Formats: sequence, structure tokens, C-alpha cells
Amino acid sequence: MYRFLLSRQWVILTLIALVLVPTMIELGFWQFHRHERRVAQNSLIADSIAAKPVPVEELTSPGHTVPRSDYWRPATATGTFDTAHEVVVRRRTSSDDRVGVHVLTPLVLRDGKTVLVNRGWVEAAADQHSYPPVPPAPKGEVTITGRLKADETTGASGIKDLKGLPDRQVMLINSRQQAELIGREVLGGYLELIAPEPAGGTPEPIPAPDHDSIGAHMAYAVQWWLFAAGVPVGWVILVRREKRDQQAAAEAPEAPENPDRDADAIQATPSR
Repeated sequence: MYRFLLSRQWVILTLIALVLVPTMIELGFWQFHRHERRVAQNSLIADSIAAKPVPVEELTSPGHTVPRSDYWRPATATGTFDTAHEVVVRRRTSSDDRVGVHVLTPLVLRDGKTVLVNRGWVEAAADQHSYPPVPPAPKGEVTITGRLKADETTGASGIKDLKGLPDRQVMLINSRQQAELIGREVLGGYLELIAPEPAGGTPEPIPAPDHDSIGAHMAYAVQWWLFAAGVPVGWVILVRREKRDQQAAAEAPEAPENPDRDADAIQATPSR
């Protein structure tokens, strides 16, 4: 009755179904885990942003790698901006997706150590080789508040660290690289400036990280699992249809081989 399942066509179709089901289930779990990571990330960001600001020296030190648990933690620092060693970070976007640069200015602390401060976004120079117009940093001793971030690397950010860039231009915000250029101890990571707000709104402050949206990963997971459930259902429907078609073909009356010849024979038979 089901011997047709042993045919080459049906064996191939069955093997494809057997491969698709676990593959779709695995893709569903992959999207589900991405959903879980996004939810955990949003919770971490929300908790970090809401934390009480602490002195930056309590969270990092020279050569320190900022752990994920300290990302976006508010930190304060008191010192003097070192504009002589200020650089711009290329290929950065503004809040409305304009391409420009970030202004990275070292802040020399009272104990002589330095922390890097991302003061915000400005437009790049027209020719991409000149240093762009950058609003000056506040003079004298200042106290700032910023969000702590980890050093950028090519592996983590996907940004290629190009060599031979124009003077005072970099691709990555990296405390170790800047320590070599400045010749002083630099605290690991850097601060995204929150306060005080820049005069005239420029450099444009870095917006707080998004921690509300969770994306469509959960919907994609459910979609893949529904597809996985649909494969065996579809296979059963096709099998039943094939069985019905074969039974109908077997039960159909055998048609005469040459109906026209049989009709002629009947007409030629003499009546009695």
C-alpha cells in the first residue's frame, strides 16, 4: 500500500524533510538565544545607567580591561583637559546618521593619570585629511560625568585599525594606543561625556544606548518552529494524496484499447 515510499523520488523527499526539521528547530533556538541576550543586555544597560556616579578611579585603572558589568556606568572625573593631545575618531555617525568624527580629549587627573573623554560628534573636514574644526574644551580644572566604556578593538567593533592616517586622527578609541602617544598612564577604557553639556550643543553629545527595543528575534524563533512543525504535516498530506491517487488509478475500469475499431465491428455484424 505504501510501497511508493521506497521509490527514489519519495526517499529523497523524506530525507530532505528529515534534514529540514532539526535545522529549523536549531534556527529557532538560535533566534531565541539572541532574544535572551538582548533582554539581558537591555537590563544591564538600564541598571548601569541608573547607578549612582562614582569616581572613575574606582572603576578602572591603567591597563585595566573594563568588564561588561561596568559598561555605561556613570563615573566622575576631576582634572584639566589636555587639548594638545586631542584626536578625532574617524567614521562615526551622529544621532541622525550623519557621518563625521568623535572628539577624543584626554583629561589629566589630579594625581597625574589620564582618562580619555569622548566629548561628542562633529562634522568631518571636507577633504578627510585635514583636522576638522573642533569646539575647544573647557579650560582650567573641571569635574565631568560620563558613561564608562571599554577600549575599542577591531575584533570587538569590526572597525579596521587603519595605519598611515593624517596627524591626530585615529580609527579606534583605545587607551593603550593613546598612552603610547601621550607618554603618560591612561586609565583603561574611556568616558562618554554626559555633563557638563557643551556650549552651543557642540560637540553633539553621544546619545544614551538604546535599552528599550528587543528586536524581532522571538517572532523569528516562533516562525522557525512553526515551519519545523509544518514539514511533517506537509509530508503526511503528500503521502495520503499519493496513496489516494494510486488507489483511484488501480480501481478505474480498463479502457478499451481501440474504441473506434470495436464500434466498427459492432456495425459490421449482420442482424439476424
